[in-house]
Amino acid sequence: MKLTGQNFIAGKLSGRGTETFMAVNPSNGSKLTATFQEATKKDINEAISKANEAFEIYSQKSGNEKAVFLETIADEILQLGDVLIERCCSETGLPAGRITGERGRTMNQLKLFASLLRDGSWVDAKIDTAIPDRQPVPKVDIRSMQKPLGVVGIFGASNFPLAFSVAGGDTASALASGCPIIVKAHPSHPGTCELIAIAINRAIEKSGMPNGVFSMLHGTSVDVGMGIVKHPLVKAIGFTGSFKGGKSLFDTANKRKEPIPVYAEMGSINPVFILSNTLKENQNEIAKGLANSVTLGVGQFCTNPGIVFVNKTKDYSKFIGHLAVNIQEVEANTMLNSGIKNAYESGVNHLKSKNKVTILSQGKENAEGYRGSAYLFETTAKNFLRKDYFEEEVFGPSTIAIIADSKSELIESAKKLKGHLTASIFGTDKDLKDNIELIKILEQKVGRLMINNFPTGVEVCHSMVHGGPFPATTDSRTTSVGTGAITRFTRPFCYQNFPQELLPDELKDSNPLNIWRLVDNEFKK
Repeated sequence: MKLTGQNFIAGKLSGRGTETFMAVNPSNGSKLTATFQEATKKDINEAISKANEAFEIYSQKSGNEKAVFLETIADEILQLGDVLIERCCSETGLPAGRITGERGRTMNQLKLFASLLRDGSWVDAKIDTAIPDRQPVPKVDIRSMQKPLGVVGIFGASNFPLAFSVAGGDTASALASGCPIIVKAHPSHPGTCELIAIAINRAIEKSGMPNGVFSMLHGTSVDVGMGIVKHPLVKAIGFTGSFKGGKSLFDTANKRKEPIPVYAEMGSINPVFILSNTLKENQNEIAKGLANSVTLGVGQFCTNPGIVFVNKTKDYSKFIGHLAVNIQEVEANTMLNSGIKNAYESGVNHLKSKNKVTILSQGKENAEGYRGSAYLFETTAKNFLRKDYFEEEVFGPSTIAIIADSKSELIESAKKLKGHLTASIFGTDKDLKDNIELIKILEQKVGRLMINNFPTGVEVCHSMVHGGPFPATTDSRTTSVGTGAITRFTRPFCYQNFPQELLPDELKDSNPLNIWRLVDNEFKK
């Protein structure tokens, strides 16, 4: 399949752009075929205008119609076949097995939202019927439900070229909510983005959706992204990426004449606490599992465990030794792009320059392409409590072991933590019972707390929370993974004293959709 390199605007291709760029194979630094055009201001304005027009139609589509649309997108992605897998591998350096698995996850989350739409109860319908003879004041009929916000801007992530990109979680949740989308394609994998855009456009045609429900814009500069955020017709933003990028979008959105929500997932170091008894009983197993988690995907997961707290018991040095050996055996593997590789090396060199940090182990080196070597650092809890730079994300295959002299130092370290996506506690039953205070502290610091599990690997399901307090995200009340993500792009709306024929089906007395509703303080169908 030949790539056009053009922007996708409401079902049509735009070739206006004069600024161009090419994708690079990070395995060897070579440029890949196809030249991609940077979107112009006219492209941005046209895409958003078409999306706003489509909102009037798309927001009125039934849950079943939107479900068919999402399922058709999933089917069309599968129909791309090996062309998608091969292009994605060449643009990211990721192995075919990883990309094939991520394609499955992308399809499954689209289908999960489709099932949510078919059930329909997600709209949170609430009905308080009228009591005209109530004294001293009659009670009027009041009903409410969730309604879509409008046009949503979505920014593709570098580290998940399918599951957090053009047809990723933000796209699935925004389209499920009834919102048209403008996707800013990630410049590291523009060919992959174009193939997915082709699949979405085919699904639009097959399911009878308005063309303006989807557009995709290319761009290597910040101008395209900022053009989307600043446009007055855009009502919300979904972003996965760096703290610098997410905070910049958030600040820009809040300076608008009409501020809008930015749901930015901006990175995390995902602290791991290993308690004393389990350190004694399971040190080999935990060391091996931790090394695998730190280096999985060359450490390029937002849930990568970048910091590990250990008590200085007689067993800690054996555990650290096992961990160091495991890290030392890790091959240097390809990182996603030169920018990520350079940022990782800068972060590693920053830690190396600190006299309070010791390098315990380094993985194997390889100078070919954009390969990153694994690192294990060590410092004390006292140093951690004095310095803030230990909590700065080093996006790549490295971690810092923080050695505490006492339980109280572990507790103080936990209290000092900023917001993160996850935290993990490894402990025996006795360890956990003796550290209830630690658990309660971490509940305030993260969005997902795990017992005897490593953080890498995010299940796409109804109960998943992939979010956390600032600076992990810009809004800890939401999730970017799982069906709870749908309400990021909706708002509660209330109907008062409406005749039955004017109410949406979700709120009619007859309940034609057969959904669960809260009716006069009782959940029922």
